[in-house]
Amino acid sequence: MKKTIAMAALAVAISFGAVSCKKKVSDADLQTQATTVVTSNPNASVEVKDGVAHLSGTFADQQSKDAMIAKLKAINGVKDVMDMSTVAAPVAVAPVETTTAVDPAVQKKVQDAVKDFPSVKVEVVNGQLTLTGNVSGLQARKIKESVDALKIGKYNNNLVVK
Repeated sequence: MKKTIAMAALAVAISFGAVSCKKKVSDADLQTQATTVVTSNPNASVEVKDGVAHLSGTFADQQSKDAMIAKLKAINGVKDVMDMSTVAAPVAVAPVETTTAVDPAVQKKVQDAVKDFPSVKVEVVNGQLTLTGNVSGLQARKIKESVDALKIGKYNNNLVVK
């Protein structure tokens, strides 16, 4: 009986020893894995200390930042992610200036000339009369002839021929 208890105690001790000797992932290995993940964003960086990834840098939006944090947390051996990164402020797009340097009477004449083509828009973009829309080759030719006959001078023909 004593022998059995001694053997059981020895087996338990060996089991605990084997579990506690489990290989621990080094910070250097974690750093390599984390850096590989973060390279998808050139404006971000990561540093691993004691199994904790410290994320810094700038992200275009909150979704990409959250996705990066999730990828770092998924690395085996990373205990936590400390987020020290920021989200870039959205860049305001300046509207296209539509102040007209084109005589409204000329613009009206051109609109009348293309009234049979509903897909064609006549507008003033950056001070120049511009035609836009999708038309066939025959329609494009007719529109050009009609507008040229008005002798309005220079205009931008941005029609897409399909």
